[in-house]
Amino acid sequence: MTSRILRSTLAIAALGLMAIAPKSAEAQLTMEQAQTAVDAAEAEARANGWNLTFLVVDAEGVPVYLRRMDGASPRTYDIVGMKVHVVLETGATTREYGEGLAAGTVDSIPGGIHYEGGVPVKMSGVLVGAMAASGARGSEDAQAVRAGLAAIGAEVIR
Repeated sequence: MTSRILRSTLAIAALGLMAIAPKSAEAQLTMEQAQTAVDAAEAEARANGWNLTFLVVDAEGVPVYLRRMDGASPRTYDIVGMKVHVVLETGATTREYGEGLAAGTVDSIPGGIHYEGGVPVKMSGVLVGAMAASGARGSEDAQAVRAGLAAIGAEVIR
């Protein structure tokens, strides 16, 4: 009788653990993917003579990869942080956020920024993070980010 109770208790405990354990099939952004994306984005920046800072964060906003190219202003570090913040708060690009602000269709986000160059990272339709660049014109920052996302097979949002 005691062993049957023990087995039942263990089975219930195992089911409880399975309910809180992360699912292995959930989409995640790896450091390797982030580095590959930044490598491709930097190659695009170098080809165009831009000195940028790049930041890739996971869906919770935790930094996965940061790189500041030689010649990029120290200020660009703060800007990429604000860009990824907007992306995760809205699920949209910073360009879309800026357009919404101008049209009066979205509320201002404290600490947010509307310059282009912040883009959601979506894999198989799932938001797994955000990537941003800063240091050139917003459209050029966004161009570099799109090159990075294409390199890892993420959805490239215009």
